[in-house]
Amino acid sequence: MAAFPPIPALFRRAARFFLPIECVVCGSPLADDPIPHFCTGCWSMLRPMPAARCARCDRPFVSPVATTYSPQHLCYACIERPPSYTRAWTLYPYTPPLQDAIRLLKYQGKVSLVAPLANLMLTTLPRLDTIDLIIPVPLHHERLCQREFNQALLLADRIRRHLNIPLSYTNLVRTTSTPPQTSLSRKNRLTNLRRTFVVRHPVQVMNKRILLIDDVFTTGTTVNECAKALRRSGSADVFALTLARTIDQNLIPDHAQSPTPYPYSSH
Repeated sequence: MAAFPPIPALFRRAARFFLPIECVVCGSPLADDPIPHFCTGCWSMLRPMPAARCARCDRPFVSPVATTYSPQHLCYACIERPPSYTRAWTLYPYTPPLQDAIRLLKYQGKVSLVAPLANLMLTTLPRLDTIDLIIPVPLHHERLCQREFNQALLLADRIRRHLNIPLSYTNLVRTTSTPPQTSLSRKNRLTNLRRTFVVRHPVQVMNKRILLIDDVFTTGTTVNECAKALRRSGSADVFALTLARTIDQNLIPDHAQSPTPYPYSSH
């Protein structure tokens, strides 16, 4: 006897028959594909970060043998100017289709993508046995009112439930509305966020080992400035976890790039 598709897949297939939806990457019609806005084929193109990465900021190395004999090898930037965070992990390259999904969530309000994006993080989490508190990277009040949600908080809440670790989302605040990092040159990104983050109640982070969570790591300035504010307030080690990271084209794993350009304007 032939096996029937699971009930949720049947519902998706029926709904998409009456309300057709196309994959945002390849344009093929979606049937019972489980990820909203993406066909199974395109979503399967996702690849994790390259294995050889800096032991502090997680920046990929050009050579895959860079950490073969020195697993704790640091990149030049971390040696010259150590970041304020103890360790950062970035899980996937910021390339299509993940880039498409993050932009749909942030700029098109497609919150149905929170669950699959959080699942990507949960399936590749590093070992986090020593964390006392999870804090999402905050948005400025004006940006939060415009977007109506903080994508970092939505992801952090899923991770908090998985790890059973307390979540704080009102203590670390962004006091200045600055231009989006993606709109600036690399030089300006490094100075755009100085003294932008403040801890309202330092006693709540005193001696706590904190995990910062954000969606995209570009230069690392955002999480570093958050870490500075937390360390000034008396926290213990600060770690950073981001879903995706912008990296050089030559470091992108095989099949991680989409042949179809992203159809929305950049932000």
